[in-house]
Amino acid sequence: QVQLVESGGGLVQTGGSLRLSCAASGRSFGRSSLGWFRQAPGKERKFVTSINWSGGSTAYADSVKGRFTISRDNAKNTVFLQMNSLKPEDTAVYYCAAGITGDGSKWFADYWGQGTQVTVSS
Repeated sequence: QVQLVESGGGLVQTGGSLRLSCAASGRSFGRSSLGWFRQAPGKERKFVTSINWSGGSTAYADSVKGRFTISRDNAKNTVFLQMNSLKPEDTAVYYCAAGITGDGSKWFADYWGQGTQVTVSS
């Protein structure tokens, strides 16, 4: 059974930082793209960022470029999201995802975590 377990969410003030982690188990994701989506209250789930299996290729939503950084540790089957300069509009449930594919405008994932809440206060 595949499991993606997120951690690191919480409450932070505007301008602050948080680091999310996602531990994968049940199979090796060494050859899969990993990443993050987020869903704000009343809105659809949106792509945030992804990283390919080697870590050599990343993609970011325009809204987080320059502020968020994704990385992965294949030996530990873990992906990280460093979020800096957080804004109230970053408030959302953040979902870890595996097996991500997309063309830059539409993104899909094969596996999902249960999500972790990130709240940025103004």
